[in-house]
Amino acid sequence: MLQNAMFPVREVPAIGVHESGAEIDSTGYKFIVRDDTGKVLSCMTDSYKLVKNETIIKAAEPIIKKYKGEMKEVVVFGEGQSTHMSWNFPKNKIKIGNEDEMTPEIVIKNSYNGTIGVNIMAGAFRLICSNGLVIGIIASEYKNKHIKSNISLDDFDNVISETMDKTKLIFTDEFPILQGTEFKDRHIVDFLKMFPLQANEMVTQALIANRPKSFWDLFNVGTNVLSHHMNRNSQATHGVEGKLYPSIKKWALKENGVAVA
Repeated sequence: MLQNAMFPVREVPAIGVHESGAEIDSTGYKFIVRDDTGKVLSCMTDSYKLVKNETIIKAAEPIIKKYKGEMKEVVVFGEGQSTHMSWNFPKNKIKIGNEDEMTPEIVIKNSYNGTIGVNIMAGAFRLICSNGLVIGIIASEYKNKHIKSNISLDDFDNVISETMDKTKLIFTDEFPILQGTEFKDRHIVDFLKMFPLQANEMVTQALIANRPKSFWDLFNVGTNVLSHHMNRNSQATHGVEGKLYPSIKKWALKENGVAVA
């Protein structure tokens, strides 16, 4: 599965020709080219530092193995411009309430067109109904832009370790609030607005079928729709995943009188 993300890429100087006919050997730009297809993935400035998916994977693998992580998903967008890789950690399951168990999940994102840098965030996999996916719980988010003065993968061990620890705290501290707080009708409207317009009927049917009462129930309706009824290779799907949990958590905290920025 990881091989899908490890395609060869290289930098090619963007040279040009002056109107006088003289060749320009330095334009301040370069192309990022995918070697196995010959596709130009982007044109970036010379300050852009190419960080290959393969390099990131090799830096992350030791700590992922330490926590006994298992590869879950690799999604390559477009011609390879951006990549989304995720691992879950079934040996580190956390009990939530009396019935549910959650498994921490790490997502690593990278791009070759400057849309995102090297990005690590936490997610979760819900074992009860196996409707798991990345749910946008940003317990500890690490972002590193692709600029020459900013790139360092030396602290990947610490970043992933901190993410795992903070994710466990969120599971045990925040999830019970969602479980014990009922939502209001206005939250349904906001919930529907998170999804693409074409998915509204599908989401409405899921709400009718599941009859959620708490914010935790509402959250699980959302994860079920995203994992079973929406295109996993769509960036729109991943966009909803990224805001689903933060939005529902914010609503639940407000209902409990907690000030939220």
